[in-house]
Amino acid sequence: MNKEIKTFTISIYTENNIGLLNRISAIFQRRHINIESLTTSQSEIEGVNRFVIVVNITEVQAKKIIGQFEKQVEVIRAYYHTEEETIYQESGMFKIKSDLLFEEPQIQNIIKESNARIVTVNKEFFVLEKSGRRNEIESLRRDLNVFGIMQFVRSGRIAVTKEEMKITEMLLAFNNQ
Repeated sequence: MNKEIKTFTISIYTENNIGLLNRISAIFQRRHINIESLTTSQSEIEGVNRFVIVVNITEVQAKKIIGQFEKQVEVIRAYYHTEEETIYQESGMFKIKSDLLFEEPQIQNIIKESNARIVTVNKEFFVLEKSGRRNEIESLRRDLNVFGIMQFVRSGRIAVTKEEMKITEMLLAFNNQ
């Protein structure tokens, strides 16, 4: 098994219970593993949530961590995947002074070239949204930083696997219990 550190996307299907996030993060903390990104949402089955966690670890560590997650009562199933095995995106929002939109033609070019989208405009500010890979969002942030960003936020990774995980059948069985 490869001992090379790689970026893994970990998907954890769970019941929605209080305290689970704390126990999941504790598993990483005990192993001194930094969470690069964490997103949680409803899964494809009603009543079942999905955590998407990005970490830089070895495959040996990934297998051990998956085993630890699956020992948690509320965890239905956990998986790990490499970046090549997933399709993923992040989203960023930028709040910028409105006068710059009209006074700085460069900003309009940056928006167009980056495929960002203007979400709202008012007298004081406008808000841009950019979806894509982290490096695309960071590149846009660097380009806009020159003009001054009032606020910036970036989401965690959202991801689906290229291969079927066969989780839907398992989740349907869980849901019908």
